[in-house]
Amino acid sequence: MRLLNIICFGICFWLSNGLVAQESKYYTISDVNIPDELVLEVGGLAFDKEGSLMACTRRGEVWQIKNPKSNSPKFYRYFAGLHEPLGLAYRDGSYYMAQRGELTKLTDTDGDGKADEYETIYNWPLAANYHEYAYGPVILPDGNMLVNLNLQWIGRGASLSKWAGWMLMISPEGEMTPIATGLRSPAGLGLNKNGDIFYTENQGDWVGSGRMTHLEKGDFAGHVEGLKWSGERGSPIELTMEGVMADVKNSGGTTLYDYAQKTKGVKAPSVWFPHTILGISTSDIEIIPEGFGPFEGQLLVGDQGHSKLMRVYQEKVNGGYQGIAFNFVEGFSSGLLRTEWGPDNTLYVGMTNRGWASTGKKKFGIQRLNWTGQIPFEMKTVSAKPDGFEIVFTQPTNKRTAANPDSYSITDFNYNYHHIYGSDPIDQEERTIFKVDLSQDGLTARLYVEGMREGFVYEIKGQGVRNSAGASLLHEVGYYTLNSIPNGEKIDGSDHAIHAATIMNSVDLKSDKRITTMPGSWLNGADEEINIGTKAGMLFDKKSVTVKAGSKIKLVLNNPDDMMHNLLIVKPGTVNIVADMANKLGLQGQAMGFVPDSDNVLAHTNLLEPGSSDVIYFVAPAEPGEYSYVCTFPAHAATMKGIFKVVE
Repeated sequence: MRLLNIICFGICFWLSNGLVAQESKYYTISDVNIPDELVLEVGGLAFDKEGSLMACTRRGEVWQIKNPKSNSPKFYRYFAGLHEPLGLAYRDGSYYMAQRGELTKLTDTDGDGKADEYETIYNWPLAANYHEYAYGPVILPDGNMLVNLNLQWIGRGASLSKWAGWMLMISPEGEMTPIATGLRSPAGLGLNKNGDIFYTENQGDWVGSGRMTHLEKGDFAGHVEGLKWSGERGSPIELTMEGVMADVKNSGGTTLYDYAQKTKGVKAPSVWFPHTILGISTSDIEIIPEGFGPFEGQLLVGDQGHSKLMRVYQEKVNGGYQGIAFNFVEGFSSGLLRTEWGPDNTLYVGMTNRGWASTGKKKFGIQRLNWTGQIPFEMKTVSAKPDGFEIVFTQPTNKRTAANPDSYSITDFNYNYHHIYGSDPIDQEERTIFKVDLSQDGLTARLYVEGMREGFVYEIKGQGVRNSAGASLLHEVGYYTLNSIPNGEKIDGSDHAIHAATIMNSVDLKSDKRITTMPGSWLNGADEEINIGTKAGMLFDKKSVTVKAGSKIKLVLNNPDDMMHNLLIVKPGTVNIVADMANKLGLQGQAMGFVPDSDNVLAHTNLLEPGSSDVIYFVAPAEPGEYSYVCTFPAHAATMKGIFKVVE
């Protein structure tokens, strides 16, 4: 993760209190009470065989938490003096953690509750760069351990020391085997129910959006910097940094999926998490156990920037993983970094946001997630078919709504594979659903879709579907990554299909509320010129401005920050309404500059890249009062706003 989640933090969701309230009917969040004097910036969580929860912190401590489900858990310091450990695992009475320069084993040999044996299992070189985090380990059934090494940061991701950007397998005896590379900021690492290895990635250079990838020995996941070490002894990878960069440059534009089809050893993601829609800073991976709702065997994936959990259902098609991701539970109190199942199917969530801003505003914490026993109305699974998708619901549907093609909508899109930081969605097309077959029990809907394209992400909405009681889906949209269309007979939809038009994205907003040339009628120029800047932490540099009613205003917005921002002038009391409308723009948000079509918006700037500016002209409202200005990049409106005071 970058220290400030550069650019990628900016587009995250403004949490909906209504949605959080709905989710809480099914999943409840509660605090593990932490002593006031303890700064527990969680880097890793693990349970021991007695049921005590262990937590390592970014400040280098390891704490034992006894009775973590009680109102008054007891905290005991087990060890101190580590260098920012970002993972923790327990095995056979010892604790293992990846810290900045090594994989470490801690053991309490005399039973006094404190580690007295410290062992370096394996160490790796460091470059003294603030960004060289290490994550893990995940202990495999055979006792070997997996560790992910972050790239350093020098204005871009860089592998400044050997094996940075790699997944390593390390034996208990300290023998290291390089497994895969192409990793950028691989904070999440875990196994699925089949024992296959997955890691999660954050948007950045060479990474169009957040994603999860199935890694096997010899895989290259996309970021070129780790290939600096592909020629080292033990490397299972033959690709070179120079070769990949030349291929991409000569392609004239490609996607990671397309490049993987042409190049042996390149691994496309099994699931994409659309940036700002399904998080901005993906973290831990956990398998949902039996007894925690209707999603047994699926995966939960955390997001640090959005302080939430996402749910992933995957399937294997033609030998490769692909699947769909949904929002699951929002509203955690800080940035969600680590998750660990307790012995009673309670999910413990370890959090931190120092340097890594999050929608949850607490600096750190541990919270519990419990299932209430009620089953939400959701898309339980979505599976690819030769000519569409099959949706299985958690509850019987209202058949009239679920059998109606108009109750659904599907849009597919892709991401550029390039050295630039992130990617807007590209090649978007609305797909036509020309037929829906519904099962007799109302639980399964087969959607027949015109023009399926491999290598694309599919936004699948069930906005019109209702259950038998008339309730809508708790989460009505999911994002399916279609790497391979299953073999089989297809229905010809040519008689039914209305071919979709490509959705055009524009970043230069044209609007009668964004006037960028001074009106010719302003013969004496503007009455007032206002300059507003942005600064780190999602803030404007002015908390308020005062103008005269009806005055001619020239407003300059400068964005020296490293995130994207805009500025909207809105009517009194409508900041949250406008921000919520901006969030709901979904895939169209970027193209619309996150400026909703609303009468509450009086004037607005363009959506500004870091280091850019915009000038707009408008007439101040004739009615005095306290109007507002706000940035509607999702999740910014909570802090990035000010008073636009209009006086007589």
